[in-house]
Parts: sequence; structure tokens; C-alpha cells
Amino acid sequence: MIIDSHQHFWRYDAARHGWITEAMSAIRRDFMPEQFERECVANGVDGSIVVQVDQSEEETHFLLELAERDDRVVGVVGWVDLRAAGVEERLQFFTQSKKLCGFRHIAQVEADDFLVDRDFAHGISRLRAFGFAYDILIYPRQLQAAIELASRFPEQRFVVDHMAKPLIKDGCREPWASYMRTLAQNANVFCKVSGLVTEADWIHWKTEDIHPYLDIVFEAFGPERLMFGSDWPVCLLAASYRQVKEVIEHYVGAHAATHKYDIFGGNAIRFYGLKAAPHGLAA
Repeated sequence: MIIDSHQHFWRYDAARHGWITEAMSAIRRDFMPEQFERECVANGVDGSIVVQVDQSEEETHFLLELAERDDRVVGVVGWVDLRAAGVEERLQFFTQSKKLCGFRHIAQVEADDFLVDRDFAHGISRLRAFGFAYDILIYPRQLQAAIELASRFPEQRFVVDHMAKPLIKDGCREPWASYMRTLAQNANVFCKVSGLVTEADWIHWKTEDIHPYLDIVFEAFGPERLMFGSDWPVCLLAASYRQVKEVIEHYVGAHAATHKYDIFGGNAIRFYGLKAAPHGLAA
């Protein structure tokens, strides 16, 4: 069973999706389950985790509604205001949704110390009681705060999206690599091998550009805490779904072939505590 741990849906709205710049015009349109199903069939993918891109509970409900109608969507990472005074009530409310497995905030656009802000950290402290994981979306400069967050809440399940967006296009690995090794010392932190082609040169990237960064996370986290994610449709800015999947397949085949099941599905099932599996298969 192959599960894509990171993909998105949206009905494009210029105001809501202002992060999609002119340079990203190729994805300034709707991306819905019908298009993703074609990618899944063509690439042998059985299911996925769909992840928020808008900071609103409306987004969370939108994704949950899609998930309820689509068996391929086995989990949803939504958004809730973790800084709000009534965060526990909202978390309790969302436990009604069987496919909601975690939350995310677009922390990459926030201050470098956002993850350890008192109010935000309080919200994080409440997630475990309700069984929710948390996706960390940051740039390398924010990794120090991520290390502190993971250390402060050792029982909370965290996963780093897109390997914390290393500067692949510039060929820069430090201090990102050192921080990732430190973060990986926290056993409660997993990492998504996703979003890499869009951190490389969109037009001229090569697999050799990406491999040194994969070397670092495979060494730091081990294949038991890594999970494949396509970042579709954002990945389409630089590569097709097939190309993205093949980059990781080829690397895993050469370096961690015995862990292919884990990286391409098993780790996502375990990390998110998935209760549903595609096509009725037991998780």
C-alpha cells in the first residue's frame, strides 16, 4: 500500500491563495480529488493525507468534506487557532471527525521564534490529549525554535514538512544539516521527504542536486521516521507527480530498499494513527 503523506486540494481564489504568486501561475486553478485520482491511478498510489493551505477552520471543514466523499483520502491535516483561549473546546469539537489526524500552521511566514510563543506552545500542549499530531512547516532559519518545541513536548507527535525547506537551489547545506541532526535526536519527530523539487531550480534541477539532502535526513532520522510526500499540486511547478515519486523511489531502492513499505506508507499510518485505509483495507 502506498500512501502519499502530503498533498493539497483547493478551489483557487485570488484573495485566499495570495501565496500563489505570478511566478506560480501554473497552479492558479482548481485542484480537486478528480485530478488527484488520475495521478494516483497512474502512479500506483492507494491513498493520501491532504494538508491545509489556508489559515481558517473553513479550510479544515472543506478538506474534511472532500475526505468524507473520497476513500483515497485517509487523513486530513487541518488548521485551528492554537493560540486561541478556547482551543480545547475546538480540539474537542474536531475529535468528531474520524479522518482529522492533525493540524498545521503556516509557521514559515511567522517570526523565527513563533513555534515557542507562549500562546502557541499552550495550544501545542493540548494536542496530545485529543490524539492529534502536528505538522511543522518552517524554513531552515526557524529550526532552532523547532528543536526547542520538540524538546519541550517530548510526548507530542511532530513531523517536519518538506525537510524544513533546505536551500537546494543554492547548494547550501549548513546550518540546515546540523540543525536537522539535532532535531532528529528527538524521537517524537518524524520528517516528510517532500517538497524538494520546488526548493531546487524549477527548470534545471537534477536528482544529483537532491541526493545530498536526502543523505542527511536518512542518516539523521533513519528510514523508520521518514515518509514520502508529493506536495501535489505545488510540485507541478518543477516536476510531474511521476518524477517526484521516482526521485524518492530510486533513492530508497539504492539506500533503504528493505524500508520501502515504511517510507511509502507504513510510517504515515503509524505516525498519524490512521483509523481508515483506502479501499477498505485494514490499516
